[in-house]
Amino acid sequence: MESTDKVVETVMVGNYVEMESEGKPNNNNDIKSKFSNLFWHGGSAYDAWFSCASNQVAQVLLTLPYSFSQLGMLSGVSFQLFYGLLGSWTAYLISILYIEYRTRKEREKVDFRNHVIQWFEVLDGLLGKHWRNVGLAFNCTFLLFGSVIQLIACASNIYYINNNLDKRTWTYIFGACCATTVFIPSFHNYRIWSFLGLLMTTYTAWYLTVASLLHGQVEGVKHSGPTKMVLYFTGATNILYTFGGHAVTVEIMHAMWKPQKFKAIYLWATLYVLTLTLPSAASVYWAFGDLLLDHSNAFSLLPKSPFRDMAVILMLIHQFITFGFACTPLYFVWEKAIGMHECKSMCKRAAARLPVVIPIWFLAIVFPFFGPINSSVGSLLVSFTVYIIPALAYMFTFKSAAARENAVEQPPKFVGRWAGSFTINIFVVVWVLIVGFGFGGWASMTNFIHQIDTFGLFTKCYQCPPPPGSPPPFLPHVGAPRPSPANITHHHHL
Repeated sequence: MESTDKVVETVMVGNYVEMESEGKPNNNNDIKSKFSNLFWHGGSAYDAWFSCASNQVAQVLLTLPYSFSQLGMLSGVSFQLFYGLLGSWTAYLISILYIEYRTRKEREKVDFRNHVIQWFEVLDGLLGKHWRNVGLAFNCTFLLFGSVIQLIACASNIYYINNNLDKRTWTYIFGACCATTVFIPSFHNYRIWSFLGLLMTTYTAWYLTVASLLHGQVEGVKHSGPTKMVLYFTGATNILYTFGGHAVTVEIMHAMWKPQKFKAIYLWATLYVLTLTLPSAASVYWAFGDLLLDHSNAFSLLPKSPFRDMAVILMLIHQFITFGFACTPLYFVWEKAIGMHECKSMCKRAAARLPVVIPIWFLAIVFPFFGPINSSVGSLLVSFTVYIIPALAYMFTFKSAAARENAVEQPPKFVGRWAGSFTINIFVVVWVLIVGFGFGGWASMTNFIHQIDTFGLFTKCYQCPPPPGSPPPFLPHVGAPRPSPANITHHHHL
């Protein structure tokens, strides 16, 4: 009877078939299953919180002080709080749409036991194939470039510890390491990784804070930001990117035993992330001021020490985990496209997933411009994927009075029920379209194109300090005039 209940429960919550246990295990298996449950099978609200928080802030933690130097202290803090709230709101919308879709399908007796629901399927089920195609295109492109960014960041960070190899060679090495994520079946299995990932970012954030305060302000420090419009919007877009990490919200929800508990988890994760990003970015900017305009990686200004090396190593491991987070939904899409998603053999699925890693590897070698690529992805992809599309999808799903009346989840009272939530959504769409996509897209693409003009594609070692006796390392085109915003170079020492 117990076994039957377990299977029924599994069908109800849409778990992976690997999660089922038939009959009573013997003692050895019992110990093994306890160990497996502790480290491997996670589906609680705490697991979802760890996944959201550790996935939200990774390498971007190192570029936030640089964004503060572009925005100034007041705007930097304000944008973090504002986009943190905005991100939590749209993650809430995604969770409501997921529950609506799941409930409608389960009423039709659809079995999700061996199938991971994804965002594009939610859009398809609620709004039709055109919405599905747009959602799929934006989501996949964003996750693809998100994975590329993690790979570039790995190569850039290891260079601080070992510069015997150039960054391109390190990209080859880390590409091979990151390919091992094909063996992790789903977000259930990130339990121990997301927990460790959060510990790593917490250590790095507090290392940056304490090291900057102990270092004190550099001589003649200046805090002149904001000075130029192009810099201001590039910085703002990087913060938009920071709090736009919820492209994997649906997959994280689906990995929960009770997805309906997800609603406020993203907000709590964001509040914790703010305790890491605000003190670290503010203290590094306080200590180094305008120097950060030419050093987008906070590590590059802090003196070498065992603590810094530890932070670099922890961030490397965390980038490997975040690569898995960004790539796993792409693996699912690919499996569904080739008809392998419901295959029970993990080895066959892992082999089928490998072609997804190859374009990511290739793009990381073509565009090693770590700083500029962050802002470009933020303005062109994050703005639509996790802000504009969810807000519009929510309004179109519930535009009829009947749909609002039969909604599984009614909007909370404190936002003003339906009228209030629709008003907030219209504001989100207009704001992100104008400020994030419009101004942010202009600023970040101006910068990105300039990096290609300056360094070329496939550059072997992007903005590495030249050998001794060469010109100063931080000016790739020494003496070049900077007459207009279009000619501004951001020196991303990553």
